[in-house]
Amino acid sequence: MGQGLSCRGDNHEHGLFTAVHHGDLLTVTTLLDHDPSLLHHTTVYDRHSPLHIAAAKGHIHILSKLLHGSPNPDVLNRQKQTPLMLAAMHGKIHCVDKLLQAGANVLMFDSLYGRTCLHYSAYYGHSSCLKAILSAAQSSPVAASWGFARFVNIRDGKGATPLHLAARQRRPECVRILLDSGALVCASTGGYGCPGSTPLHAAARGGSLDCIRELLAWGADRLHRDASGRIPYVVAMKHKHGACAALLNPSSAEPLVWPSPLKFISELNQEAKALLEQALKDANREREKNILLKPTTTTYSLPSPSHSDDNISQVSESALCCICFEQECTIEVQNCGHQMCAHCTLALCCHNKPNPATAALTPPVCPFCRSAIARLVAVKTEAEDEVDPDANSSKLISKSSRKTRNTNESGSSSSFKGLSFAKLGSRSSGRIAADDEWIHKD
Repeated sequence: MGQGLSCRGDNHEHGLFTAVHHGDLLTVTTLLDHDPSLLHHTTVYDRHSPLHIAAAKGHIHILSKLLHGSPNPDVLNRQKQTPLMLAAMHGKIHCVDKLLQAGANVLMFDSLYGRTCLHYSAYYGHSSCLKAILSAAQSSPVAASWGFARFVNIRDGKGATPLHLAARQRRPECVRILLDSGALVCASTGGYGCPGSTPLHAAARGGSLDCIRELLAWGADRLHRDASGRIPYVVAMKHKHGACAALLNPSSAEPLVWPSPLKFISELNQEAKALLEQALKDANREREKNILLKPTTTTYSLPSPSHSDDNISQVSESALCCICFEQECTIEVQNCGHQMCAHCTLALCCHNKPNPATAALTPPVCPFCRSAIARLVAVKTEAEDEVDPDANSSKLISKSSRKTRNTNESGSSSSFKGLSFAKLGSRSSGRIAADDEWIHKD
């Protein structure tokens, strides 16, 4: 996908391309003042415009100057690549932002691989560029005409989505961003790699444990077969990625999956989301440790979080989770105010499986008062609430009363102590249900 930037030309034209290439703003300004038509010239072979060269080199001041005099930020080179594509390819985030502000079209396809700027940023692992393009797509005409979910899952000429490319190229941060934006974890390729490959197949071939972890945590199916009948485990073994193969082995314990019932929660506080994601990662790390140490083990039970006596003694009894009585309360249910630790909250949301007849999921409910969970927030620490001595004393009373209320309203808190993580029964769910039909129209 990469290519060199040719600056061949004659006289002033050659001088302009050379000045843009080296970031010489003074010379660029002088030449354009002398002959404004130079802005529309291109290099002889690749047909790069000055905009292409400035974007690829990351010369933001020159790019701004050129955009000021150019009515078209989407000028094409020989491969039908736009300046935005080259900026995304080379990870020039300031140039990406500037081009997006100038109205650059994110829905342009090149003639080389049929890829967009989103494919380029995912392929080369430029997460900041990926975020900027996704953010722009949400507020651009693309979202209204195409739909944002469809754009996130846009396919190149060989049927690969940005998620396929990020997984194949070992770009875990880009994989995470795309999944969080609605990328389908179950999408199959056309002619990219082996036909019928999912992002998990691509990650298995690339050998990235981090990419595999992200995909499995979002419900990627380890038993999905490509057009050749291979599951991701076989692909990992073929390319001699032993650790990846151990996690992908169907006989290994099922991974813990980010709970789909959380989609029913209208507002998930970002701090709370981070705590829940960390709890999921911690639990999966423990699972991985068991798998990698004992690859032949076929049974698995979720290990209890390890705590030393010193750690437990540091946590106030009133702050302990009333479900597991082991960890500090970090998640609060609003508006009822009941609190739990992140691990128990995650287990609660993973507990109910969808109705196989309707594929509908039941929203999780508070285990203490049985009210529907509409909002989760992170519990404020004592340092955040500390204002004056009277406030501290009232906080202790509040914590104590909260613990009493949690225990009384739950009836028997010990019944939740055995609550386990259960994988949701949707192997090919992804995060988009309404927009997946277009994917099969290759």
